[in-house]
Amino acid sequence: MIILGIDPGYAIVGFGVIEKTKNQTRVLDYGVIETHKSEKMAVRLNKIYEGIEFLINKYKPDHFSIEELFYHTNQKTVINVAMARGVILLAATRLMGVDKLYEYTPLQIKQALTGNGRAEKQQVQYMVKAILNLNKIPKPDDAADALAAALCHSQTNLILSNTDIK
Repeated sequence: MIILGIDPGYAIVGFGVIEKTKNQTRVLDYGVIETHKSEKMAVRLNKIYEGIEFLINKYKPDHFSIEELFYHTNQKTVINVAMARGVILLAATRLMGVDKLYEYTPLQIKQALTGNGRAEKQQVQYMVKAILNLNKIPKPDDAADALAAALCHSQTNLILSNTDIK
């Protein structure tokens, strides 16, 4: 089973693609979709949509896991992230269907990976590295956060049957 995890943003969207089999979880890819602040918001949103579309078409994930919006004090930032998140959800829904889309709060992701919903970012990153048996913590942080979203889905709310796993 392939899971695409997303850490939403409008300047940087983190993505992580993992494959879960009966005995192992491994990384297929991770990275970021970047947009530049000099571009109009409509252009940035289109780049994000096209980036998500590319990832879904390339990896053909069985499930799509995205971090829910965490409210920051800057209202302009939260509005822009919400717009980007909407575009991401639109792409996932159109290409995969709503029944394959799963949303998790930062607290749920931290809880799934560390056992503590109030864990520090470094603890979550360490667990991403450990669970996926990586040599180093994935960079940038947005990519590590996206892998954490994918792992959260694979470890908590995904009931795997023999037909789901290769």
